[in-house]
Amino acid sequence: MNRALLTIIAMALTMPCMAQSQKRLQEEAARKEAEKSPTAVTLSQRARSQYTAQTSVPEEVTWKRDIYRELDLTKEKNAALYYPEEPLGDRVNFFTLVFNLILDGRIKAYEYRLDGNERFLPDNLLDIESMLDRFYIDYTKDEKTGKYIVAQKDIPSSEIGKYYIKESNYLDQMSNYHTKVTAICPVMIDSDFGDEATKKPMFWLNYDEISPYLGQTPVMTSSFNNTSNMSLDDYFVLGCYDGEIYKTSNLRNQPLSDYCDTDSALKAERQNIEDQLIGFQKGLWNEKTVSSSKNAKDKPAEEASAETGARKTESDDKSGSKTREKKEKQPKPARTPKQASSGERISVHR
Repeated sequence: MNRALLTIIAMALTMPCMAQSQKRLQEEAARKEAEKSPTAVTLSQRARSQYTAQTSVPEEVTWKRDIYRELDLTKEKNAALYYPEEPLGDRVNFFTLVFNLILDGRIKAYEYRLDGNERFLPDNLLDIESMLDRFYIDYTKDEKTGKYIVAQKDIPSSEIGKYYIKESNYLDQMSNYHTKVTAICPVMIDSDFGDEATKKPMFWLNYDEISPYLGQTPVMTSSFNNTSNMSLDDYFVLGCYDGEIYKTSNLRNQPLSDYCDTDSALKAERQNIEDQLIGFQKGLWNEKTVSSSKNAKDKPAEEASAETGARKTESDDKSGSKTREKKEKQPKPARTPKQASSGERISVHR
């Protein structure tokens, strides 16, 4: 009876250990399977903070203005996002990287809404199968894992001609000015219908979520110097791209094209917004400089004023004593009997 009881207790104690061991084996197998993909990167929460140069926009800021820009990949500064057009060893372009990460379930993508605004909420998560069908991308589906598989040759990276990005310009609680990319949207260019190309935005990506992966991806930013001297994360954080403003966050959610009737008016409005941002920064720095200079000079100025006053008093005392000495040395005019008796003033001509 005792042996049977001991056997039952031993089995009860070992079963959780066996379950935990089996769970660890499954996690290890899943990790190894994920590492087979050249773009798959398993990141811990600690590693995420180490692989990105950008911090999130604080929830509480004193001033903020959001700007939407269009990055044309035919421009030299933006070619870093397009190169290499085809994978070179373990090197892939920006779209291929994020596309594979989406298929692997590493990052989330969000639907591009009709209003053009990003919405990073669960109810707006991208339906991957719907997106693949909508953009005519060939794929297969693994019935066991439920993941979508797209062959390397079928990834439409060469059809991505533009990117929409959202910049947040803001002042933190310490009145420090920052400009940070917060969202990115790849735009497919379709030129099959007539001469005019059609823009087809695909999905929005939350930059905070993808930045750790970008931090591990080297990028070539110069045709003259082919050394990979920065990561894709550095590229965005340092603002190495060249993008034209097409919208700002406003109460009516209007892009610039809605109220700029001509190309010249559109160009002038873009420049006006750029000048406003630059002017705001300059005004902020001038205000800081004046404030700090005033604080730095207030005390010395007071001390200098006191010192000057002391010197002036000392000088006055010295000059006064010298004057008194001169007056004492000068002979006093003799009083007439009338003046001495009556105290009347008389004019004395020297």
